[in-house]
Amino acid sequence: MGVIKVENIRVFAYHGCLSEEKKIGSDYSVDLEVRANLRPSAKSDQLRDTVDYVFLNKIIKEEMLKPSHLLETVAQRILNRIFNEDQLVDQATVWVSKLNPPIGGDVEKVTIKMTENRKNQG
Repeated sequence: MGVIKVENIRVFAYHGCLSEEKKIGSDYSVDLEVRANLRPSAKSDQLRDTVDYVFLNKIIKEEMLKPSHLLETVAQRILNRIFNEDQLVDQATVWVSKLNPPIGGDVEKVTIKMTENRKNQG
């Protein structure tokens, strides 16, 4: 088993429950960690045998651009796509952070973290 991390993906998006958040948008940071068997790719030296972090970054950016009320919804969409589109991933954890959230106070960020495991087929 191995780990691939894609960290501090910066995105401007329109998530939140307040109507102002949907109009003006906010800065977000996303971190992703996936677990997969990396031994075949270590041996073959071929991209087809591993989890492509360029593809993971693309999923995150595409899902972050779809407005949602809750960060949990966005995180679940990211996880769903990873498991649906990359059969090598056994486990994935995503952190979605809203930077400088409008919650009244000096708060750097609010982060939600969600983890999913591949469900066994059959």
